Order: sequence, then C-alpha cells, then structure tokens
Amino acid sequence: MSDRIAVIGGSGAYTLLQNGSFTGERVGSIGTPFGESQPVYRFAVSDVEFLFLSRHGEKGYQVSAPFVNYRANIWALKELGAARIISWSGPGAIDDSLTIGQYVLPDDLLDETKRRAYTFFEGLGIGFVRQNPVFCPQLRASASAVLSDLDALHRDTGTYVCTEGPRLETPAEIRKFKMLGGDLVGMTLVPEVFLAKELEMCYMPICYVTNYAEGIRASRFVPGVLFEGLLSDDEKCAVDAAVNRFPEIIRELVAAVSGQERTCACGRLMERYRRRGDIGADWRTWIERR
Repeated sequence: MSDRIAVIGGSGAYTLLQNGSFTGERVGSIGTPFGESQPVYRFAVSDVEFLFLSRHGEKGYQVSAPFVNYRANIWALKELGAARIISWSGPGAIDDSLTIGQYVLPDDLLDETKRRAYTFFEGLGIGFVRQNPVFCPQLRASASAVLSDLDALHRDTGTYVCTEGPRLETPAEIRKFKMLGGDLVGMTLVPEVFLAKELEMCYMPICYVTNYAEGIRASRFVPGVLFEGLLSDDEKCAVDAAVNRFPEIIRELVAAVSGQERTCACGRLMERYRRRGDIGADWRTWIERR
C-alpha cells in the first residue's frame, strides 16, 4: 500500500501509546540512510490502517525538538508507504486573541532554526522546492472540516515561527516575531515539512495553543513547573483537554482522508528533476550522487 496516512505525534503522544487510545502493532524503529527512526506503529480506524510515530519518544519526552532525527523519521514513513502526513505540535501564542487549548491550522511559516539538517539532498544539485503553499491545502481543508464537525474551537490560518530550542524564547525575540507577522511559536515543524515535501508527501500540522509566549501576558516566574509559570493550572487543564481530543480528531480525519484521491500538487514537487533526468522513479535513489 503506497498511499498510507501517517500521524506524527507531538508532546503527549507517548501517553496515547501507553493508554491504548489506538489498537494495532508496534513495527519498531526503521533503519534509514540517516540513522534509526523513532519507533513506528500501525494502527487502524474503521479498517483503515495508518502509521503513527511519536516525535519525542514512545515512553516520554525523551528527545527535545532540536535533536529529533527528522530525516530518519520522514524517510521511514515514506518507506512504509505513507503519502500524507498529519502532524501535531503544541506552540505558544504570539497572537493574544488565541486561547489556550485552541486548535490552529497554520498556513505559513517563519524559520528561525539554526543547526538542523534541512534536506535529504546534501551536496546534490536538486531540492529547489517551492514553499507556497507551505502546507498541503487538501489536507488543510479536510482538517478544517473535521474540526468544525467536532465543534472544536479552531482557526484555519496562522503563521508558525519555528525556533531552535530547546530553550524558550526571550521577550525581545517574541516582539520581533510579532512584528514579522508570527502568530504561533514552536520548535518542531522545521525541517519536518521541508523534508516531507522533498519526498513529495502531503504534510499538514494541527497545532494546539499551549501557553502565551514570553511577554505577551504578564506572568511571574514559578520554578519547578512546566514553562516556569507561563501556564496556569486552569490553562494546563485546557491544554490536557486539547491533547486528549487528538485520538478523536485523528480517527475522524483518517477516515475522511483515506478515500480521497490526492488532488494537490504535493505529489509532483520534484517533477522538474524527473523531466530533466536528474531523478528516477525510485525515490530511494534520489540521494545518490550521479
């Protein structure tokens, strides 16, 4: 099966693996030219199989965002037949009209990372991939419809600023991002989306707001708790509720997308290189020098 749907889980995904939110089998880590992927699972929803990978680890938050092996994870999902990726991420809000726990389907991206491996095509003359639209519009439409049907508070647009981490951002950085048009700030969508597009996979994130970014709202420093005081107890409950709805959202979205033909341009992003003879039919050979 070459058109599977894959889900990349963000913070809290490991709890879904532990509490049995889905049924299926653990495939395990996949060896790739870029190292071992995070363990992959095969789950099923109404007889529709999908792949699941917890970005930060399967037993807890074991790998922080800058140290995730994004290339191995994306390659592994492609190897297992994924054509479409639904990703989730828990960014902070720069736009103070957003509420904690609200879902956002970002439509643009600002890359503020510094040290990550961005491409599969190092040292090769390919990979000039257009980034508008940044995320798959067909998956966006499906996700928006599902969130509406589930009466989940969401916004269909937003610019996600991806920082290097693992530290949080300074107040001055947040002011800069706001001036540049940023609505959300997180650490995980880069280079994940770029790598998926290099392998002609659809990619669409569903974000949930975890906190207000530094300086957006006054908050005192509280040592020993998540985000050191940027998140109140009531807001943490809203975040937990948003994460707990992901199994329901995934079930509905996988079911909605599984019967769709891909009508977006994502599957033809490398067409210029095919026509030029730079790459062949087997995507695994695209990283080989000629």
